[in-house]
Amino acid sequence: MATPRQSAGILLYRNRGAATEVLLVHPGGPFWKNKDDGSWTIPKGEPSPGEELLDAAKREFREETGFAADGDGVPLAPVRQSGGKIVHAWAIEGDCKPEELASNSFTIEWPPCSGRMQSFPEVDRAAWFRLDDAKRKINRAQIDLLDQLAAMLSKIARR
Repeated sequence: MATPRQSAGILLYRNRGAATEVLLVHPGGPFWKNKDDGSWTIPKGEPSPGEELLDAAKREFREETGFAADGDGVPLAPVRQSGGKIVHAWAIEGDCKPEELASNSFTIEWPPCSGRMQSFPEVDRAAWFRLDDAKRKINRAQIDLLDQLAAMLSKIARR
């Protein structure tokens, strides 16, 4: 049996008064252009051979957003997406301005079978969402990451 593909990402969060907000990104490219609820994600990507997962998560965060995710991060339990990919994530408290997003890009043949190659940003938007709104926006398989963050922050608040 083949080993499932792995992905590593950062769940960046900030506190705004009594509300916690998380940074989510919207995938770029023509397939995602008109999709919204359920299509946002944490910035993530596949590790290079031999790369530590946290290092890969921070690299992917920087490549997809143009922002640095500083700190060690708190590891969250991995989640499995519908295609079988295992997503490893770390919660890191931080802040950034989504309007300053600077994503890397990818090239595909578009439209299909046209022979024409086009370049698209890997991420076309980033935004801060309160946890309840984020649960509607994020890929369903990643909702558990939001629940884990909420539980972690609740434990910290009770101390």
